[in-house]
Amino acid sequence: MKQRLLVMNGQRIVQTDQSGAWANQKVDKAGALKPGIYNLYMAKEADKSQRHDGVIVHADNNKIYQQIGKNFVMHSKSDFDIVPDIGSAKSISYDAQGKAIVAQAVKLSRGRSR
Repeated sequence: MKQRLLVMNGQRIVQTDQSGAWANQKVDKAGALKPGIYNLYMAKEADKSQRHDGVIVHADNNKIYQQIGKNFVMHSKSDFDIVPDIGSAKSISYDAQGKAIVAQAVKLSRGRSR
């Protein structure tokens, strides 16, 4: 099932593709997410041998979706003890048992120093 996320006017709208037409499934607050169209159906399965740094954009019954640059990865919800907050920047890696380790992502800033 194809799914996408629209974020606009402070709203987060989850849509699914039904016979070629997008239908709204759920509407709630956007929180810290930036406005835009997030094509979740293009997400790739997370590689458990790598660290994934990015913003959590959506979580459904089975998957957690994370935006990394312009791409998306999906993590299995069963690998998490606690689901990260939508809109939060997280660094997700996996331990030897395949359980997710969630840490605060390092924020890159363009600060000035003297």
